[in-house]
Amino acid sequence: MCDEEVAALVVDNGSGMCKAGFAGDDAPRAVFPSIVGRPRHQGVMVGMGQKDSYVGDEAQSKRGILTLKYPIEHGIVTNWDDMEKIWHHTFYNELRVATNKCLFPGYALPHAILRLDLAGRDLTDYLMKILTERGYSFTTTAEREIVRDIKEKLCYVALDFEQEMATAASSSSLEKSYELPDGQVITIGNERFRCPEALFQPSFLGMEACGIHETTYNSIMKCDVDIRKDLYANTVLSGGTTMYPGIADRMQKEITALAPSTMKIKIIAPPERKYSVWIGGSILASLSTFQQMWISKQEYDESGPSIVHRKCF
Repeated sequence: MCDEEVAALVVDNGSGMCKAGFAGDDAPRAVFPSIVGRPRHQGVMVGMGQKDSYVGDEAQSKRGILTLKYPIEHGIVTNWDDMEKIWHHTFYNELRVATNKCLFPGYALPHAILRLDLAGRDLTDYLMKILTERGYSFTTTAEREIVRDIKEKLCYVALDFEQEMATAASSSSLEKSYELPDGQVITIGNERFRCPEALFQPSFLGMEACGIHETTYNSIMKCDVDIRKDLYANTVLSGGTTMYPGIADRMQKEITALAPSTMKIKIIAPPERKYSVWIGGSILASLSTFQQMWISKQEYDESGPSIVHRKCF
């Protein structure tokens, strides 16, 4: 940044959670759901301030009487008005900063980056669907948040999916209980691992796409032959959807099966990987070499999005 006394803000606008803080910090100062909630019915919130919208944790806490919407889907902003509400909440309520000097950093996308359009919310929706097999119906946006909590607390990745299905069918050892907000207790069985299995078998969601293991392998194969060995030995998991227990072992098994037999495979799953993207941004924005890549509002207004390609690629 041009003024070295001003700390850079780093914001990771995730589809499910927003992470925000200052460059140089080792963890985000604000982490809240990327949701905007509006009252389902007029007049139901008399005496509660009667705001027309609620953001983040406040929307989450009042979800029973709100319709919740996520303005980001698969990493793409689908509702800019709601996105601006989330940014306003980030700057003024969470971080309490003035943004008159806000700058926009850019980043390059190398040729080997591959995209799998499958994220945490897709898995939540899939879990909602397969829970209906047990007679549990979750339909509203508020109930989807309950299912998301079930997913985060009880789901895991099976090392051998078929073997795990057989175990679940022959005994109740894999079943877990979950207490709903109204006190009702429900039982979850093979849904615990069927849900995240969609990461490895997107066909479960009706998608014609490779699983994350095969996508990772294809990405490595797009790189120069001389660096593939290092990539196999340094595959790093990041993001909230990689927090499932068992995912690192399964990735190790699947990529070992795809790679040459003599290749050393190492899957790195840092405990802080839920915030790895933000931490990377914090480190990047602190580097002296990054200062020349900052884009001012004036530059952006003059050149538009193409300025990112000129300064950052």
